[in-house]
Amino acid sequence: MSARTLVTGGTVLTAADEIAADVLVDGEQVVALATPGSTLAASFTPDTVVDATGCWVIPGGVDAHTHMEMPFGGTFAADTFETGTRAAAWGGTTTIVDFAIQSKGGSLREGLDTWHAKAEGNCAIDYAFHMILSDVTDSSLKEMEALVGEGVSSFKMFMAYPGVFYSDDGQVLRAMQKAGETGGLTMIHAENGIAIDVLVEQALARGQSDPRYHGQVRHALLEAEATHRAIALARVAGAPVYIVHLSAAEALAEVASAREAGVNAFAETCPQYLFLDVDELSRPGFEGAKYVCSTPLRPVEHQAALWRGLRGDDLSVVSTDHCPFCFTGQKELGVGDFSKIPNGMPGVETRMDLLHQAVLDGHISRRRWIELACATPARMFGLYPRKGTIAPGSDADIVIYDPTRVQTHSAATHHMAVDYSPYEGRTTTGKARTVLSRGKVVVHRDEYRGHAGHGRFLRRDTCQYLR
Repeated sequence: MSARTLVTGGTVLTAADEIAADVLVDGEQVVALATPGSTLAASFTPDTVVDATGCWVIPGGVDAHTHMEMPFGGTFAADTFETGTRAAAWGGTTTIVDFAIQSKGGSLREGLDTWHAKAEGNCAIDYAFHMILSDVTDSSLKEMEALVGEGVSSFKMFMAYPGVFYSDDGQVLRAMQKAGETGGLTMIHAENGIAIDVLVEQALARGQSDPRYHGQVRHALLEAEATHRAIALARVAGAPVYIVHLSAAEALAEVASAREAGVNAFAETCPQYLFLDVDELSRPGFEGAKYVCSTPLRPVEHQAALWRGLRGDDLSVVSTDHCPFCFTGQKELGVGDFSKIPNGMPGVETRMDLLHQAVLDGHISRRRWIELACATPARMFGLYPRKGTIAPGSDADIVIYDPTRVQTHSAATHHMAVDYSPYEGRTTTGKARTVLSRGKVVVHRDEYRGHAGHGRFLRRDTCQYLR
């Protein structure tokens, strides 16, 4: 018989509701929400009772943009699927969507199989995959339909990184056309990589090699231009487009204009763009390298535009782009040449807490917190209502969230396999007390109870927002 769990005493908070209710779990699924003291609640005989008094009972977070074990710049992201998903669980995230990578000259199938091998048996929480298209050919285009049928229904392409992941406009258009035919969603890293490479070369020739120049050469207008171009290509293809890690007000204006015109254009941003700014890249010595990511951190005035976008739904999702590289031995590869600093920052453990702090600071509402971090990413990537909500029939991915617990972020206490925290010394209020993944307690009161291999691969449907 399956184990039964009763979550009692808390307030259930979803994107749609905020109600005092007990959550009844049978095995891996939610079977009912019951009024406390009701006949239904009284008739339920649990094996385990989880006391949520004084807490929010929220859906487990869905982080739709992570890079575990990703190869980049001659090294690999520091978190494995084991360490990264464990850290996610500590932070109240119970589902990740990572990126399988097609090698140049290789097939999508080979890339997907490689990432399945990395993840299978190693994840503490459930996981799914997007597919990075780095070599658009007739054969790889044909493979897209098969992958959609296997639950890999989104495909990422890069307008940046010439010689690595870069696709030209013709390749992007062809892939968008195929995605439109098959029901897939094209995700775009929107930066003008060709122009950026010119600016990098010119900066280095002037002797400008420090991390701060990373933010200068990746100009906001080059993000906006690429965003405009990506949306235009999607309109020509008659296909939806999803802009990843949007950081600049000018790029957001392009998305907002397209959405106003009825275009299926979507975008995400990340906590680093909401809570950090370009000044971090100018930290003394080489410390700024810790904050090198692409798209880059922007001047602080961009943050107000991003918050407005999140409140008004021109920005639909907050993901992390979790791609951590240790400062020692990895970020240091770029000493003397900022272009060789591995691009990426840790974030899978801190996203839910930073967004809760945004609620307390008045940037977003409580329900919008859950919408951005749980429900909308699940809908966007074909996982709702299995993930992203607490409702009968949904997976019992449930977080008992203490909204009053104060924490200080530090590399000494986080669980990500990286030797620094971008938020070192920052205090936030709110923290997961208990985390359930498919009905199993994986974190409880500062004790990890999960294990590698609990997490399962999720076959995804197509985007639920297409009109």
